Amino acid sequence: MKRMRHFLPFVLLAVITSPLAVLPYRIALRAGDLLGILAYVFWSSRRRIALENLQGAVDRGVLVLATDPRSIIRQNFRNLGRSVIEVAKIYYGFGQSVFRHVAVKGEENYRKASQKGRGVLCVTAHCGNWELLAVYISVKIARITIVARKQDNPYLNKCIERTREKYGNQTIYKEGALKKMLASLKKGGLIGILMDQSVIRSEGIIVPFLGKNAYAMKTPAILARKTGSPVVPAFIRRTKDGHLIEVGEEIPLSAAADSEAALIQDTINFLRPMEDFIKHYPAEWLWIHRRWKRIRE
Repeated sequence: MKRMRHFLPFVLLAVITSPLAVLPYRIALRAGDLLGILAYVFWSSRRRIALENLQGAVDRGVLVLATDPRSIIRQNFRNLGRSVIEVAKIYYGFGQSVFRHVAVKGEENYRKASQKGRGVLCVTAHCGNWELLAVYISVKIARITIVARKQDNPYLNKCIERTREKYGNQTIYKEGALKKMLASLKKGGLIGILMDQSVIRSEGIIVPFLGKNAYAMKTPAILARKTGSPVVPAFIRRTKDGHLIEVGEEIPLSAAADSEAALIQDTINFLRPMEDFIKHYPAEWLWIHRRWKRIRE
């Protein structure tokens, strides 16, 4: 019975997404817009969270908007809808129609970091189509190992895993991930970590994010200090012609003598490019996540 509860939703998802995957790219984007607007209208709980999160950042003075917050969140949902369609195209084997609309800036920053021979940690966030970011990097730049959480639905999880592997991605699941990440870096590998979401207390430290304290993942800082692996930020955002991936310069580690202070400062420094990205492109970040949970006011 439990298997059927997982299998039937997976089949339903496949039935819904397969016709969308074969649409021509530009038409698929319009379908994604419609999907996003429907989600904005009917997914009221996440719409409310997104608006509260965005308005909070504005009220704290860390974010200045050129338009109404609701307009930003509507565009945010439309972007999510487009991402769903694009990911479906990739998963059904039509990825090239998406890849043709991706440009890269700053690839030399990754190449420079990789020449140190200690592997590279790529810190990123749930911005733009982050699944496309990981796949495109593996196809066009270097095979990347992604640190991820297993999906609750095992059929969906297996599908995602196989598709990522087809495009050159490897997946390390969070449970017991540290040893595997260390081994990958020792071999000179590239590891991508999404570190913008809230984590449980044992996995994080409290640092400011967009003007308010939040639990942040401490793993990247621990790995960087333990291995000497360079850390570079990378983000993907939508443009008029498709997508732009921007790889930033290596983020230097803190020189603080106290290990705990250094860990905190490194984490703050790794999050700063994400904050800058969100400030410049507020419609591109995943506002629907409860980023500041577990912190008492």
